[in-house]
Amino acid sequence: MTTFKDLGLNKAIQQSLDDLGFTTPSPIQAESIPFLLSSSEDLIALAQTGTGKTAAFSLPIIHQLENNSTDLQAIVLCPTRELALQISKDIVSFTKHSKSVTSLAVYGGESITNQISALRRGVNIVVGTPGRVHDLIRRKALKLQDIRWVVLDEADEMLDMGFKDDLDAVLAETPEDKQTLLFSATMSSSVRSIASKYMSKPHEISVGEKNIGADNVTHEYYIVQARDRYEALRRLVDSLPDIYGILFCRTRRETQEVADKLKEHHYNAEPLHGEITQNMRTQIMDKFRQKKIQLLVATDVAARGIDVSDLTHVINYNLPDANETYIHRSGRTGRAQKSGTSITILHPKERGRIMDIQRKVGKQFIHKQVPQGEDICKSQLLGFIDKIKEAKVNEEQIKQYLPAVNEKLDGMSREDLINHFISYELSHFLEAYEVSRDLNTTATSGPAKERMANENVASFKVNLGNRDGFDIKGLFGLINSKRDLKGSEIGRVDVFPTYSIFGIDKQYQEKVMQALNNSSYRGKTLEISPATQSSEPRRKSFGGSKGGFNGSRGRETGGRGSFRGRNESGGNRGFGGRSEGKREGGFKKSFGGAGKKGKSDGSDIFKFGYSKKTRVS
Repeated sequence: MTTFKDLGLNKAIQQSLDDLGFTTPSPIQAESIPFLLSSSEDLIALAQTGTGKTAAFSLPIIHQLENNSTDLQAIVLCPTRELALQISKDIVSFTKHSKSVTSLAVYGGESITNQISALRRGVNIVVGTPGRVHDLIRRKALKLQDIRWVVLDEADEMLDMGFKDDLDAVLAETPEDKQTLLFSATMSSSVRSIASKYMSKPHEISVGEKNIGADNVTHEYYIVQARDRYEALRRLVDSLPDIYGILFCRTRRETQEVADKLKEHHYNAEPLHGEITQNMRTQIMDKFRQKKIQLLVATDVAARGIDVSDLTHVINYNLPDANETYIHRSGRTGRAQKSGTSITILHPKERGRIMDIQRKVGKQFIHKQVPQGEDICKSQLLGFIDKIKEAKVNEEQIKQYLPAVNEKLDGMSREDLINHFISYELSHFLEAYEVSRDLNTTATSGPAKERMANENVASFKVNLGNRDGFDIKGLFGLINSKRDLKGSEIGRVDVFPTYSIFGIDKQYQEKVMQALNNSSYRGKTLEISPATQSSEPRRKSFGGSKGGFNGSRGRETGGRGSFRGRNESGGNRGFGGRSEGKREGGFKKSFGGAGKKGKSDGSDIFKFGYSKKTRVS
């Protein structure tokens, strides 16, 4: 078995690792560290979150730093403040016995003046978010012309969050003879594009299959109607007395609404989304790490960079837009050789999507039943009894109180005592679930009569299509890169070969024109114009009155598919529809490619259109 002592790291680093109790490297560490110690080639390393990537790139860099130098020698770019702080904290731990090695985390939400002062005093390694690093470069406070290493950590997430322009600007300031290290969980086309542009014949290391979830994560899903989603969540949480996890929601609004409901019902939960101030975010995360908060309710963007190794559960209140995002979510649990569970609450029409994700993850997903009141009460009672049995008993401390207690309990039999004990402990749950209906449903329920609330959405046409490599992620990145558009709600998106049509909250319609028109995307000047129904190609009808596009129901047969507009948060209807359509004939079409002729029950509708209300985080 390989140990850290076998990897060739210097004594100071080895001593720090011994202090931390690190003996055996993870697979990504065992492969990356020897390579980086012996080669100046660029490196692409693919491994899931929680596999020890920080040590994989930082230890060999620390080993090779020039002694007693105050020059900046390495920069690490990562997507979020939390991840920047975590990486910087790890580097401090790794350099505990290394003389004169300094590092600094730079990120938004904190005083840039203090960060500039620290840079002027001299730093060997800078860890930062692309936006703040780019800002420091513009202010001429950070100079990268002489660095030896550039690390892109969680490169896929940085691109998903719309940092491509900042990354391009930062990497353009680095020397040609540097060594570039790209660490990522997935190798998307956008990550491959960055690699081809800024890396020279990189060596590639892949630990495990790409996009595969952790082996020690169990995947479960529950199928309920949209109106029962929150009630199902409560039952699941009640049935898991010791749950410690993250609940993922799609939008900031949904995140806040769900967190408020949970707190109103006395659950130990807090929200985390883009509208939470940096100071409040820090307080929430500190409490969460200390387990003073049991359930963190978060958007995908807000949760990125969170490094908590002992989460028991991840709950998907809604499925994410991209299957890869599900893998990132589930990878938050099951870390450090511990087991974890990923739970998903589904609408009946989403069964097809969960099957797609199951194939991508490569593990069996278990369809389970939402627990009934009796099951919940039993779980709560047995959980409490386990805590009582595990409690440490100090006879010396309690013996003085025993006579008074025995006097109080005099005359009560063992059976009476147990009955009172159970009644007191379960009173809340017995009352709440005295009458509890069955929330479970099947995946074959008939279509609901839902209507798109178009009065809240403005549609725009942009001269980017799948021939330009443009897709939903590209749109999110484009919108998220514009300061005036952050926080906007995106509705239906249609991507065609040469152009795309997207919906956005009407309150942002003027800002869209101002922010996007004549801006640039991958070297192409954007042309934005209001979209009308005539902007889309004529759709074919099938079967007389049944065919064509029925605007009131969002149903289309024989065409490109169908969309039904409904935001399932709280049962309210919104303008960005969830796919529930039915296609009978026509051609199955996906982004950037042709499909095959045949039938579809709508389960694969997500392959060609984003249709659920989403807020850019």
